[in-house]
Amino acid sequence: MKFLFDFFPVALFFIVYKFFGDLPPTWIAAANQLPLMSLNQAEPKDAILLATLVIILATVLQNVLYFIIHRRFEKMHLITLAVLLVFGTLTLFLKDALFIKWKVSIINWAFALAFIGSLYVGARKTLAERMMGNAIQVPAAIWVQVNWMWAGFFAFVGVVNLIVAYNFSEDFWVDFKMFGVLGLTFVFIIAQVLYLQKYATNDTE
Repeated sequence: MKFLFDFFPVALFFIVYKFFGDLPPTWIAAANQLPLMSLNQAEPKDAILLATLVIILATVLQNVLYFIIHRRFEKMHLITLAVLLVFGTLTLFLKDALFIKWKVSIINWAFALAFIGSLYVGARKTLAERMMGNAIQVPAAIWVQVNWMWAGFFAFVGVVNLIVAYNFSEDFWVDFKMFGVLGLTFVFIIAQVLYLQKYATNDTE
């Protein structure tokens, strides 16, 4: 359930982009009432602009709903929203999709830095252990290794995203954002689970 909650802004981005030409004209007209919006449904290049607006609004809603349910904000949601507001607004203001493409890399690199920072700043537990320590117990040294793996994974996804953004079509990049990043994440999580199971203990060290 949490995965679906975290993922729905990206899913809406994909749907709006892919079905831009089939959306009710009244939706386009409503979007054009907002600042920075001047969409023409006959222009395929405007699909990325509406999709960007939708993912911004969906991410704001995501944070509001999370606060209503849990009475607190989640740091990763806030990081995502902050980066999205900057790069999404630049996309809409300058009518340049390159900014929203860079957003994916910036967010992944921010997450990588968060994992690295958790090794040196604040609590004694790494970010990886704080995320997964309630589900499985492994020696402290293994949590450090896993934490570095997560940092490396996010850094890798950020680089791959730019390779796709600069070398393939916008349509291909949207598919990668939806399915490529998701697929890489699933494969990495499965690998992490298998790795952690090798070192599972009854007591933390």
